[in-house]
Amino acid sequence: METVTLNNGTKMPLVGFGVFEIKKSECKQVVLNALKAGYRLIDTAQAYDNEEEVGMALQETDVPREDIFLTTKVWVTEHSYNKARASILESMKKLKTNYLDLVLIHQPLGDYYSAYHAMEDLYKEGKIKAIGISNFSAERMADITAFNEIKPVINQVETHLFFQQNFLHQWMNKIGIQHEAWGPLSQRRIVEIMKNHDVKEIADKHHKTPVQIALRFNIQRGIVVIPKSMKLERMKENIDIFDFALTEEEMNTIRKLDENKSMWAGYDNPEIVQMAMS
Repeated sequence: METVTLNNGTKMPLVGFGVFEIKKSECKQVVLNALKAGYRLIDTAQAYDNEEEVGMALQETDVPREDIFLTTKVWVTEHSYNKARASILESMKKLKTNYLDLVLIHQPLGDYYSAYHAMEDLYKEGKIKAIGISNFSAERMADITAFNEIKPVINQVETHLFFQQNFLHQWMNKIGIQHEAWGPLSQRRIVEIMKNHDVKEIADKHHKTPVQIALRFNIQRGIVVIPKSMKLERMKENIDIFDFALTEEEMNTIRKLDENKSMWAGYDNPEIVQMAMS
């Protein structure tokens, strides 16, 4: 597995496995399958309500804990110093680990500055190996970077063929923050990727699938991706993207698919607050 080096020197796999919307009853086995398929980055969150099941999988797997890069995220209801600190320690209990590789502020809402200060202190104590943010606009990302002691290592944001986040990506590179993509297969629009003529043509040239082309496009941009699948064969397919490279012409063809529009909500849309608190 290829890795990227974060701004604090920590190495992180370029491809990981996300557990968003995986049911508690299925999560343990799905994570075990992902580890069996070769994934070493597992991404969960307090809001996903499956940290305990991820922890069970980590206990049962033969893969050593030190070989697994484990991420969780602090939810908006925990955005005070004391609540954030307590919630992260609780996440560690649920995940059955004495340290976390990466903790993110899940949304830039509420008193997230206080939550970030709690993360900074846990980082200094060695309980967290790296800290970062998620769903931050370029302006919010620049702000939290400028006015805190420890720079975020990651900004995890929606990124896929139809929303390539070019402006935000440029600012991540400028500030020195790693771009990580959630929804790298565009979730419900994955069928459009699979049926797109240009993507299919590129896939055929490389003897790959359109899904593999979509993932390769982003890792070739230096973006960490965390696709999800419930099926072992699809898990294997999603990680089998390191034995070929897209040409610049092919990259340019795929760049034309960008609609520069979120599937979820614009980062400046006040309805995000209502959705986060519902």
